[in-house]
Amino acid sequence: MELIYKMVPAALWRKAQDRGRFEGAEIDRKDGFIHFSSATQVEETARRHFSGQRDLLLIAVDAKKLGEALRFEGSRNGEPFPHLYGPLPLDAIVSVKRLPSTAQGGHDFSGLIER
Repeated sequence: MELIYKMVPAALWRKAQDRGRFEGAEIDRKDGFIHFSSATQVEETARRHFSGQRDLLLIAVDAKKLGEALRFEGSRNGEPFPHLYGPLPLDAIVSVKRLPSTAQGGHDFSGLIER
């Protein structure tokens, strides 16, 4: 199983659960796809885009369950990032874990990422 990761505000995730699918955050909808990160990318993504944000969840997703809607495309420094063109089906989710914040405004990924 290949896992990819998405950081989501808890309130937004509750709405997705009520709907039965996750259609992305505002930036995802604006860009036309849901942004994900690999295990090696997720901490840098948190630092760049989620610094200072609290009440986040880390969603682990089985990439193989997303089929052809998932594409790995060049992004930061040309590195391929997973992008999902369509809603995230909840049955592709492996785990949902609280992402603890640090006193410095970062996040503590200890024990949350499978490499």
